[in-house]
Amino acid sequence: MEYLRAFLCGGLLCAIGQILIDKTQLTPARILTGYVVAGVALTGAGVYEPIVEWGGAGATVPLLGFGYALANGVKRAVAEKGWLGVLTGGLTATAGGIAAAVVFALLVALIFRAGDKRQ
Repeated sequence: MEYLRAFLCGGLLCAIGQILIDKTQLTPARILTGYVVAGVALTGAGVYEPIVEWGGAGATVPLLGFGYALANGVKRAVAEKGWLGVLTGGLTATAGGIAAAVVFALLVALIFRAGDKRQ
């Protein structure tokens, strides 16, 4: 049942993004940025935690989940370090994911050759 909930939650979030791409003039980059900001705002408002508990990885893997991780990292760091945690908490909480993205991007860049697509 956990897999089904994750699939439904993640699928719904992706479907909303696809609808925004198809029906609005927003660029994909703005939609992705909006998802991260929405994740932070919804977490700060206390709305996203129940979604994460219900949807599991379906809620934490998409970009809303990145915003959720940033907001939780800031909350934790502020509780431990005070106002300095506002500056350090988000980066500390997401450092592993960011480092993995950079390493995998580097590996892909070394393995594959970039170039213009020819038609």
